[in-house]
Order: sequence, then structure tokens, then C-alpha cells
Amino acid sequence: MKSVYSETDSGHSETNFSSLKEQAVDSFIHPNGSTSFSGLESIEMAVRYQMAIGLNKGHKVTKVDSNPRKAKPSYRKGRATKHAKFVRDLVREIAGFAPYEKRMQELLRISKDKRALKFAKRRLGTHFRGKKKREEMQSVLQKMRKAQQHK
Repeated sequence: MKSVYSETDSGHSETNFSSLKEQAVDSFIHPNGSTSFSGLESIEMAVRYQMAIGLNKGHKVTKVDSNPRKAKPSYRKGRATKHAKFVRDLVREIAGFAPYEKRMQELLRISKDKRALKFAKRRLGTHFRGKKKREEMQSVLQKMRKAQQHK
């Protein structure tokens, strides 16, 4: 490899920028495999998926079809079916709410949303589950209020 520094007649070493540029050009390899440096200044946008960095980085992938009939069954894992939703609603109607859910409803009635979330987190284990349960209890309370107004 060439030396970047060159000795001058005064004895000081100075950086030779032209040789630096040559080394950079020599060691440059474009992501598509070419070593050509010409024309890079005129490129406006990087080609999608060609670079490992930047806004459009990543692997080439095929988009998942949004049609649920064509989708793999594993893509809908966790999504409730009509029958499962019906069974859960039936059990809720017959068995009612758990004691901790009743306490959450009381906290929400007196506008203690944060306390209700903390309580749900302690009972359910995670912040996300607590947030979901709080939203569920708030929607139940709203439905109860609407039912009271219509009577």
C-alpha cells in the first residue's frame, strides 16, 4: 500500500490528499459488486434494498398477501374467531366479572385510571396486559352507562 505521507524538502511530512483519494477509489466497492467510481456523484437516490444502510436498507422480500383467504393459517394466530368470541361473551354474561375486575371498575368510576392500570399490572403481570384490561373495563363501563340512559 502506498504511503499517505510524503517528505518535503523542509523535513516535515505532509498529507498527500491526491494519493488518499486514489486509495479511496481503489478500495471502493459498490454494494452491487462493481468497483466503478464514476457516476456516483450524479446518483440522487439509492436503489431500494441494495444498500445495508440508509432509509431503504434491508433484504428483498415478497409482500405478504393481505387477502385473509390466501394467507397462511399461522398469520392469523391469536385472532379470535366468531365462535370463540361468542363463547367468551356467553361465559362473561353467566359468570360475571372477577373480583379484581370489579375493583378496577370501581377505580375507573372515580376517575383513578392510573391506579386501575397499576392494579391491573400487578394482577396480570405485564404493562401491556394491564392496558388491555383497563381498556376493556372502560368499554364495559361505557356500555353500562349507555344501557342506563336508554332505560
